[in-house]
Amino acid sequence: MRIFRFIIAAFILFSSSQLMAQGTDLDLAEYYFAEGQFEQAKLYYEKIYKTNKTNRVYNNYLNTLIALSEFEEAEKMAKKNVKENSKDGVSYVKLGDLYKRFEKTVEAKEQFELAIKKVEPTRSNVIRLSSEFAQINEYEFALKTYQKGKAEGKDGYNYAYEIANMQGNLGDLDGMTESFLDLIEGEPNYIQTVQNSLNRALNLSENETNMDMLKTKLLKRSQKNPEAIIYTEMLTWLFMQKKDFASAYVQAAALDKRLGENGGRIMNLAQLASNNKDFETAKKAYQYLIDKGPLNDYYIAAKIDKLQVMKQELEVKPSPDPLAYQHLETEYINAINEVGKKAESAVMMKELAHIMAFNLGKTNEAVDLLNEAIALPGMYSRTLAVCKLELADVLLFKGDIWDASLLYSQVELDFKEDVLGHEAKFRNAKISYYTGDFEWAQGQLDVLKASTSKLISNDAIDLSLLITDNFNMDTTTVPMEMFARADLLAFQNQYSAASVTLDSILTGYPSHSLMDEIKMLKAQMFYEQGQYENARELYQSIIDLHFKDITADDALFKLADMNQYIFNNPAKAMELYEKLITEYPGSLYVVDARKRFRELRGDAIN
Repeated sequence: MRIFRFIIAAFILFSSSQLMAQGTDLDLAEYYFAEGQFEQAKLYYEKIYKTNKTNRVYNNYLNTLIALSEFEEAEKMAKKNVKENSKDGVSYVKLGDLYKRFEKTVEAKEQFELAIKKVEPTRSNVIRLSSEFAQINEYEFALKTYQKGKAEGKDGYNYAYEIANMQGNLGDLDGMTESFLDLIEGEPNYIQTVQNSLNRALNLSENETNMDMLKTKLLKRSQKNPEAIIYTEMLTWLFMQKKDFASAYVQAAALDKRLGENGGRIMNLAQLASNNKDFETAKKAYQYLIDKGPLNDYYIAAKIDKLQVMKQELEVKPSPDPLAYQHLETEYINAINEVGKKAESAVMMKELAHIMAFNLGKTNEAVDLLNEAIALPGMYSRTLAVCKLELADVLLFKGDIWDASLLYSQVELDFKEDVLGHEAKFRNAKISYYTGDFEWAQGQLDVLKASTSKLISNDAIDLSLLITDNFNMDTTTVPMEMFARADLLAFQNQYSAASVTLDSILTGYPSHSLMDEIKMLKAQMFYEQGQYENARELYQSIIDLHFKDITADDALFKLADMNQYIFNNPAKAMELYEKLITEYPGSLYVVDARKRFRELRGDAIN
């Protein structure tokens, strides 16, 4: 018994030492292999492979021999592996890849064909073999493997997704598209995956030819099989990729009616159309939801959003007809009367107050309406804050500066680390600037430069630069105080008084550094009053005479904008956008300028 135990212990000790030695050898082999020191790696793999024939060891040993150009030894090893794994197609691929590397193309193809012939058409085997082919860029054989699996497999799996991807790898975009469409016709749940794959493979955002190809295929399939709603969904998606929201709306509305939906996809489309300034389609989509009646989930939201779109449409027009704002005021009043004055309609009340104050001069009525909205029960805290900000703006507009500041402070305190709080802080800093407390304003602006909101950060930087460049404690502060006062008058639409104040600076301080800012403010006032030629002259003067000042890039962008949208001169607009991009690369306007330049040039934009 003791002898038996001794033998067992000795055997365990011997086996352990062997394993430890092999482990050390394997570590060294892999180290030399990774370092490209193949002569040393071979010494270890040659020994290890006799007792360890795992895939990792086999692959590394084979690749070591290939790297050393020892073809005969590598072939012998690969053939032996095929013999030992004759039913595993992967072993044939390894041998074929060896022949391919040594430019024996006929032999390589023969082994690849054998791999497909030998593989059992189970899903795991088919996918494994196809992946092996794909790793060595033999996409055609990978495709044939999937096709065999589809034709001979017993589980009914059709490999449509895999076949489509492999056709894409082979550059057969037409075949790939057909395969993807076949897939979603049978399995609609794949629609999101197919949309992502088509977008990526066909580069739909930039390739108009591929976009038209997909559109044609979808229309043909839709006409051939009108009951298959999947094609209508795909057409809706495709038109939205093209930003053809009008066509997308037609498809989406048809789907909504056919499926008896509640309008969710129409709401999404309306918002996208609005964000892309397709106001006509947005209004049509919102009206579709409104026509579903008050019981629809999106009824109130559609009412609010449609009115906001109508307001935005007027705001982007160069010189909107005052009667248009009166009509919009009536639309808001009717909507609020229908819905009732409650928390859900507070946003409409806020928007109506803005129109009353800033477009129709009814500041007292606007203040009353906003106070009424703020007092509504059940208000969301953010909606309440937005109404307070609007009320503060109206109070500032009508000259109640300190009441406005108090409201800004309330919102800032309630939303300290929020964008709303940052916005309130910026508007309060601007009041300090308007009233000549430049040091306090600068302190607040320094904090806001780090705001998570790009718009607020940029505005803070702009105002901070204005103060820094033109306010010097060692000289008189009067010109800067006068300019800030004129800026407030311009905000209050008191253009004549603002212009007189600016002219007084020019007369009393003719060489002051504010010269370019004065021109910018005057140009802005001319623009807002529809005096576009006067605005153009001043912007051009800044570009010509103040090209080193901080207002130069602002003037360039605004003049380019006027040429694009007011004067209908796209060539001049492109010239100015390009000048801004090349001569002022650090400008905050560069991103927008580059996007607009590309749009005018005809590039497809994401």
